[in-house]
Amino acid sequence: MHTPKIQPLESLDGARFDTPAILKKLAESSRLLAELKGVAATIPNQGILINTLGLQEAKDSSEIENIVTTHDELFKDDLLPESVDGSAAKEVLRYRQALRIGFAQVCESDLLTSNHILLIQAELERNNAGYRKLPGTSLKNSQGDVVYEPPQDPEEIIQLMKQLERFINDSDLYQVDPLIKMALIHHQFESIHPFYDGNGRTGRIINVLYLVKERLLNIPVLYLSNYIVRNKSEYYRLLQAVRDDDAWEEWVLYMLEAVRDTSGQTIKKINEIKNALYDYKHRIRDKHKFYSQDLINNLFAHPYTKIEFVMRDLKISRLTATKYLDKLAEDGFLEKRKIGRINYYINTALNQILLS
Repeated sequence: MHTPKIQPLESLDGARFDTPAILKKLAESSRLLAELKGVAATIPNQGILINTLGLQEAKDSSEIENIVTTHDELFKDDLLPESVDGSAAKEVLRYRQALRIGFAQVCESDLLTSNHILLIQAELERNNAGYRKLPGTSLKNSQGDVVYEPPQDPEEIIQLMKQLERFINDSDLYQVDPLIKMALIHHQFESIHPFYDGNGRTGRIINVLYLVKERLLNIPVLYLSNYIVRNKSEYYRLLQAVRDDDAWEEWVLYMLEAVRDTSGQTIKKINEIKNALYDYKHRIRDKHKFYSQDLINNLFAHPYTKIEFVMRDLKISRLTATKYLDKLAEDGFLEKRKIGRINYYINTALNQILLS
């Protein structure tokens, strides 16, 4: 098996992406992404979207790597980490935490550096192994055949990541549309395959953080993993087609379609969350004197909430928090359930949206 040497992305001729098919798809994707940015900004508390949609992305991205959990296990583990057996839900929640860490770094520095990428991967894997130092890593297809061998020399990996860092952050180095650039960055990162584990999930976090860095989004809400889950074999086929046949145009089209499709789906989901939020807000305010915006924020930041979350967010006593939640459950806003001796409460409207 011959593995071609990885070339710097800036050596690609940018003009090859000026095809009618790519330009048409780029226009559609850019329009919907801009609409998504606007719709996301209409949710008063942005933390609601980061928390709920970030959890959804964590689940889908982990599923690509065959780390499978259910929404119920995930929400329960978020609520009561000690109550859920099995490591899948915990791994998925680490993904959301890694995303938050990366988002904070990009907001603070306005850059997406190799050090940030190392931090993201370290949180995902809960180790500080860093870049690969030992040879032997190879990528196999579903039949177990080796289809690609990434760089093995530790020094080469470091140099390739330095080149990629410059490509990500130096806008003068290669002047193409940021969405095309995102597609190139994702492929290059996956081909360098710099870590022993977590390359796929780290690469998908880099996608959305790059869009935030480029100000195409204010918060990380465009998550391509659901599209990749639904088109997984094509994703891997096209990754390899670039390596084997220099098929960059096909790869870019795939990623632009992922942006277009995901933007449309996310706009729909955010509008559904917003409508449910305002419905709860008006009905709870009309019916209960204990209504507050902090209460609404709590109910929509946590698909499953508990007394301690409400005590913390509203700064109220256990007795008062229990009374509020039980009353909302009686009125059908929440569904009250039990794990062992602990009560928890499901936001029925939000849960239905996230499951759909």
